[in-house]
Amino acid sequence: MKSLTRYLTMNVPTRMDFVNITGKVQEAVYESGVREGMCLVNAMHITASVFINDDEAGLHEDFKRWLERLAPFDPSPTVYRHNRSGEDNGDAHHKRQVMGREVVVAVTSGKLDFGPWEQIFYGEFDGRRPKRVLIKVIGE
Repeated sequence: MKSLTRYLTMNVPTRMDFVNITGKVQEAVYESGVREGMCLVNAMHITASVFINDDEAGLHEDFKRWLERLAPFDPSPTVYRHNRSGEDNGDAHHKRQVMGREVVVAVTSGKLDFGPWEQIFYGEFDGRRPKRVLIKVIGE
């Protein structure tokens, strides 16, 4: 059994954006030496997400508009009770909940085993500060 743990540091300069991290995840798979196994990719912050989808700019803009309609940014404590704690990111917690915390991808013949168009993205909903993403590769 082989395994590798790697952390990516993410520092997205805007409040909300999506970053394609597929290449960095595949590098970790190569480095691990795992030929057959699993790769976990986890956003280690409660206002960030990791998800799989298409790398298409229009789709990403659609996600942003949809998420903003579901949980609009409002720093006041009147919309989100969480903001009464002194934070202004109640919306970011909701957006993360919708987009998910992590993904698991099969590793086959030393590569991430995707369907057509699938890519791994880091989703940021309360950016402008460093955050981490965990990559854990396990297998033979």
